[in-house]
Amino acid sequence: MAGRILDKSIQEVRERARIDDVISQYVTLRNAGGGSMKGLCPFHDEKSPSFQVTPARQMFYCFGCQTGGDVISFVMKIDGLGFGETVERLAEKYGVPLEREEGDGQQDRPRGPQRGKLIEAHKIAQEFFAEQLMTPGAVKGRQFLAERSFDQAAALQFGIGFAPTDGRSLHQHLRGRGFSDEELVVGGLTRQNGWDVFQGRVLWPIRESSGDVIGFGARKLFDDDRINGKYINTSETPIYKKNTVLYGIDLAREGMRKTGQAVVVEGYTDVMACHLAGITTAVATCGTAFTPDHAKVVRRFMADHTQSSGEVIFTFDGDAAGQAAAMKVFNGDSEFTSQTYVAVAPDGLDPCDLRMQQGDEAVRELIAGRQPLYRFVLGNVLAKHDLDRADGRVDALREGARLVSSVRDKSKVDAFAHELAAMVGVEPDQARAEVRRAGARDNRVVASTAPAGQRRDAPVAVAEQAAPPRPPVPDLRDPRFAIERATLRVLIQHPVAVGRLTADITAADFQHPAYQAVWGLIAAAGGPGAGAGDKAWATKLAGAATTPQLTSLVSALAVEPLTSHREPDAGYVTEHVIRLREASLQRRISDVHSRLQRTSPAEDPAGYQALFGELATLEQQRRSLRERLIG
Repeated sequence: MAGRILDKSIQEVRERARIDDVISQYVTLRNAGGGSMKGLCPFHDEKSPSFQVTPARQMFYCFGCQTGGDVISFVMKIDGLGFGETVERLAEKYGVPLEREEGDGQQDRPRGPQRGKLIEAHKIAQEFFAEQLMTPGAVKGRQFLAERSFDQAAALQFGIGFAPTDGRSLHQHLRGRGFSDEELVVGGLTRQNGWDVFQGRVLWPIRESSGDVIGFGARKLFDDDRINGKYINTSETPIYKKNTVLYGIDLAREGMRKTGQAVVVEGYTDVMACHLAGITTAVATCGTAFTPDHAKVVRRFMADHTQSSGEVIFTFDGDAAGQAAAMKVFNGDSEFTSQTYVAVAPDGLDPCDLRMQQGDEAVRELIAGRQPLYRFVLGNVLAKHDLDRADGRVDALREGARLVSSVRDKSKVDAFAHELAAMVGVEPDQARAEVRRAGARDNRVVASTAPAGQRRDAPVAVAEQAAPPRPPVPDLRDPRFAIERATLRVLIQHPVAVGRLTADITAADFQHPAYQAVWGLIAAAGGPGAGAGDKAWATKLAGAATTPQLTSLVSALAVEPLTSHREPDAGYVTEHVIRLREASLQRRISDVHSRLQRTSPAEDPAGYQALFGELATLEQQRRSLRERLIG
């Protein structure tokens, strides 16, 4: 078995796999100036972008959760992979041949099939299925598409295919292309007995945002199909996670980024209908309800944050199931900063049926006629009551108030209460009062079910996953360490501009232990001058860190913007070094001055004179630094 990957190969992977290219497959990045890019962090929930990427140094850092590193550490964290598997995945994608040491190397090898092999198998399977759609045996599949107004060009655009009915064609095809049974079974393409998972069905390839095929959705065509489900999807595999997959995200991501809009529909054909009608931001879940994880994916590609004026539009059927789905989305409405809407055709048609019966313009009008989500949900609640009767209005107000009071984003409650008043036909103050009463009743119910020993008048805390403790890195805003941080920042980001004075820096010039540790990494690497001309300087320092906290700090220093708007030169570095050393000298002067005050010249004349001489020397050194700074 192959041994450990050589360091030079790992470094080549870091250089060839551009960090902005890799991260933009998961996060919508926008220009932040100074050669940096910003977006919403994929590792924690946030509504304003604090995730920063600096392509020139191949580093990323989130100022919210303090996660940072290089392109390898990003992929490891976001995809849950080991180091060796991540390097192999990036090497395969960016064409880096890996060299290894001789030896067993079992610990470096990931278990099971490589991700690259699974992706390649799915790519070939999609091509195979697409070819099969044009064969005589797939006439039923072509009829299914034609009946829904999808022609051959549409099938080609969305990569639609057909799984043969014999049940073994795909297995034989992929085995002939060199794939093992283990790879095909783990990838969800065939079963242990060699039979194909998908048989006699029309197929949609499900892709990641990067365009890689990771699974399939399949629709029943034949009455004698032994699988009852009308639609089936790839089961969970190492590359297919149903709660984070959105069909059409590869086609919609660019439109979502440009327009700040996302349209969430319910099926594969609805996505097709929207895109063909010009709604190029449409996506759909793959056989599951819309979850908070799906919301995170949408938010990342919309760049959905506090300043966003975007909108997320859901299309639901007008039946009970559609109303239940709308209620579930309403309960998670605070997942988005953008406004949430619902688009429901008056006759209850979904986008595919609407396009088929009335054409593309009808689909565009459906989306344009969207209504706010909260209004749709409230309308469904109030529709159960007779608002022409006084008692019906009272009942409607009470039920609507319970709904409004349950909204997690309390900043929206007042607006919803005002909307409730208008829909029921009561005064806004009456609606607000009923909402407050509903909230108080809910709190009493929660308190009454509290465990024994808990205060009855205190609401039970919602059980949430505890946030991981932040690494003990220095506070960016702490003025005591500002010059230390600024100096390290420029030494990491622009080592080519290093001046001669950096040779005088020592660990004693840094107060904070974390900054002392960063300087230790720089010194151990040969000093600041060793980074001149080395594009991997920042990643080498981060790689040499012995703790995750230190790695995070180096990553932060590598991506933080400098205070200067011009390209740093030797003079810029010298200014920081002088200020750093001046601050260090001032601390030493204060210390000697304090000892001098505590020393009696009568009782200890020699000690007093020594301290006085030391103080004079330090003062002279400080004056020299000040003169150089002024000069």
